[in-house]
Amino acid sequence: MIVLVGLGPAKIDSLSLSAHDALKSADRLYLRTARHPAAEQLKLEGVRFESFDAMYEVSDTFDMVYDAIASRIIEESDHGDVVYAVPGHPLIAEDSVRRIIEQAKSGQIPIRIVGSASFLEPVLETLQLSLDNVLILDAMTISQIPQSTNLPMLIHQIYDRDVASKVKLALMETYPDDWNVIAVQHAGVDGETITSEIPLHRLDRMALDHLTTLYVPLLPKELRKKSFDDLVQVMSCLRAENGCPWDREQTHQSLKRYLIEECYEVIDAIDEDDIDELCEELGDVLLQVVFHAQLEAEEGVFTIQDVIEGIVNKLIRRHPHVFGETVVADSNDVLRNWEKIKRSEKGEGWRESALDGVPSGMPALMRAMEISKRAVKVGFEWENFEDVLSKLEEELAELRDAITLDNPEEIRDEIGDLLFTIVNIARWKNVDPEEALSLMLRRFNTRFRYIESQARERGTDIRALTLAQMDELWEEAKRILPEQSKSV
Repeated sequence: MIVLVGLGPAKIDSLSLSAHDALKSADRLYLRTARHPAAEQLKLEGVRFESFDAMYEVSDTFDMVYDAIASRIIEESDHGDVVYAVPGHPLIAEDSVRRIIEQAKSGQIPIRIVGSASFLEPVLETLQLSLDNVLILDAMTISQIPQSTNLPMLIHQIYDRDVASKVKLALMETYPDDWNVIAVQHAGVDGETITSEIPLHRLDRMALDHLTTLYVPLLPKELRKKSFDDLVQVMSCLRAENGCPWDREQTHQSLKRYLIEECYEVIDAIDEDDIDELCEELGDVLLQVVFHAQLEAEEGVFTIQDVIEGIVNKLIRRHPHVFGETVVADSNDVLRNWEKIKRSEKGEGWRESALDGVPSGMPALMRAMEISKRAVKVGFEWENFEDVLSKLEEELAELRDAITLDNPEEIRDEIGDLLFTIVNIARWKNVDPEEALSLMLRRFNTRFRYIESQARERGTDIRALTLAQMDELWEEAKRILPEQSKSV
């Protein structure tokens, strides 16, 4: 049997009688930590025990410590009864106990709980709080603070400055740096309880020990950083009966253009390397996603939560090399697995043609590249690059013939053929044609604006310059703007 005992929040007099008896009568007693007021007094009573304090020194994370403790206790239970004691109550905020119980259940090992008061009772008494209105978090396992909580918080097990720094940084994601918090130390220890109100940014600068709990008062709504839930709520309000008339009129069809525009603005921000603009434009794209989901939520079809759940599950399914046992050699393996998994999800007959699924709304160059890649996958490909270049010469000749005949439809068709051939040349040479054209247009834009600015400096209109003068300024722009030095 495994006996899980609570050491209480403070000295040995805070132990329950049954806990005291269990500790004194234990043949094999293990303490998660001997850094506890009751531990020294147990030694004076002649109680022999082993602690796991050394594990904290050699392990990289608390998860590793708790896993190691749980494994050791389970292993010891194979040789008879074992007693494991933890600060406070074993069932309140004790991650090592949770892991022991889980493993014991799977191994059908009997568990006995012997409780004492937890750290909560004296802290709540000191602060005069009700447990019904407090969120309890473990400093040892904090990764982030819930932004949407409407409760004050008690964060326990703030052992030292390193843990305090981790808690501080997590809190500062949501709370102002100068938000006042209360550190409660040695709660329940007669004559030693200390409460200190300090600004959050000073948390890891105060003297701390293993009997420190932090109280974080509720942050007023107007001071909270906005969360994803806030965005969803704002969108719901805009669409409500007394919301915005424009937002209430929108449909999936009417919103299409805005989604496209916002995506292009994100691309512009990336191309301009404008991080502040990128942050703002990503918000505009996110708004469009929430907007479309809100329309369906009103019809009872799906919600933004369904959207999130769908994409999270898809990412996990399609990355078995990360979330499963699949081994991949490189990114090409990843893409092959992605397509295989996608096909198995969609079922037989998902795509009758290799070209099915290429969005018709994509920009033409991007769509041409995707269609070319799809055709190649089923073997529709030139044997060598020289054949592609020959095709280019063929299409140029056909375009010249169409121009000679002055046939508008033929000219249009031959230009299309020529462009598609150029896309295939780009594919053979691993060049993104959309990016290539975008970069060329940026160079053209920069140099043409330079010609305009030089014309203005000369007190003339650009239309008054001769072609030779424009060419001269164009070459000058290429020389003085080295980042745009590729020829156009």
